[in-house]
Amino acid sequence: MTKHKLIIDHIKGLKPGTKISVRKIAQDLNVSEGTSYRAIKEAENINIVSTSARVGTVRIDLPKKTEIEKLTYKEVANITDGTILGGHEGLNLTLNKFVIGAMTIDAMERYISPGDILIVGNREDVQLSALEKGCAVLISGGFGCSVKVKELGEIKDLPVISSSYDTFTIASLINKAFSEKLVKKDIVLVKDIMIRNPCYMLATDTVSDWKDRVKDSSHSRFPVVNQSRKVIGMVTSKDVTNISDDEVIGKVMTKEPISISPNSPVAYASQIMIWEGIELIPVEDNDVLVGVLSRQDVIKVLQYTKNQPQNGETIESLILSGFTIERTQKGLRINGKIPETMRSNFGTVSCGSISILMLLAASEAVRKHKNVEILTDSVSIYYIKPAQFNEIIEIESVIIDSGRKNCKVELQALSGEDIIAKGIISVKVQKKSAGGLG
Repeated sequence: MTKHKLIIDHIKGLKPGTKISVRKIAQDLNVSEGTSYRAIKEAENINIVSTSARVGTVRIDLPKKTEIEKLTYKEVANITDGTILGGHEGLNLTLNKFVIGAMTIDAMERYISPGDILIVGNREDVQLSALEKGCAVLISGGFGCSVKVKELGEIKDLPVISSSYDTFTIASLINKAFSEKLVKKDIVLVKDIMIRNPCYMLATDTVSDWKDRVKDSSHSRFPVVNQSRKVIGMVTSKDVTNISDDEVIGKVMTKEPISISPNSPVAYASQIMIWEGIELIPVEDNDVLVGVLSRQDVIKVLQYTKNQPQNGETIESLILSGFTIERTQKGLRINGKIPETMRSNFGTVSCGSISILMLLAASEAVRKHKNVEILTDSVSIYYIKPAQFNEIIEIESVIIDSGRKNCKVELQALSGEDIIAKGIISVKVQKKSAGGLG
């Protein structure tokens, strides 16, 4: 183990709030103060220590991510317009699931468990039984509850909530809230997957230094930083080809590269990288290099999250839910009935809905036929006319041009034998890869 790694591990083992100094670390671990200083700076970059003018450097604990897929009893009360009748101390607790109490007490006890919430009407015996089992109570129909139920809720710290909605509406509202939480859970940020403490070069380094760095790291792309670790360029193998070993990196690097914040969504980073043709993007926080993100790693994460079972319903999935998808020789064909939600104020199919269907059809055609990730480049719908609501609509997409980085798809929407829309959509494509930095 290197001295650098030894110091980092030592700092990680300290309790949050412990003061850290260069001299003490050097004495305790028998290392030079220069090595101690560099390791503490790295510890600050990876957010395990914090330095402030009055306090100095102290060990900190990274904030834990909240379980955003969980709902609290207070949130349930808000989304159901509920009134808190008892158990106020337990409002900030999270619930596991909801149970509808349309059964006998004996049958109900097999379904409820501590941390659940029972949706029930004005049945005092069921309410008391649920509270005894550690389950909160949500009373539907706007009914109140007895003093006994309120007191038991206060003793158990389990909320007793009354809502004016019926049981079905309450269950629908809670289920929708769970779905929205799951969609938010699927948003992965750059800081979640970026490579921390990346290899980098200074503008004063030489091409010879670059070659040594390539041998040590097996990478060929590096951000170039100044003395404050602000990114000022990128250097790749293309930049140093046929260049003397004595030439400084600052003269051959690509200046003013695109960088990204660690709090940006990975999907946004993916679009920038595909659009600009970037293989590696530096991550900066307050104008300081804190990591790098490779295109291959971004694609792997997007492929993984897209297939996770916790994904909630999105607009695309809702629109396509009533359509069948059929692959053709050169594209894709989708067929289905226009739902009520796609109707315009005039009783016809809205032009926006048809446009979305055509875009989704084009995207799916390219994905299925080329096994790639895509980014919409341009959309041109040059003919469109109203279609009757509740009619069967068929949209056929045909790939008319396919290159290494671009693809064009021609689309035609039919209602019976009538053409209701035609257009061309161009997309940028990126092959799926499981590679690393490169």
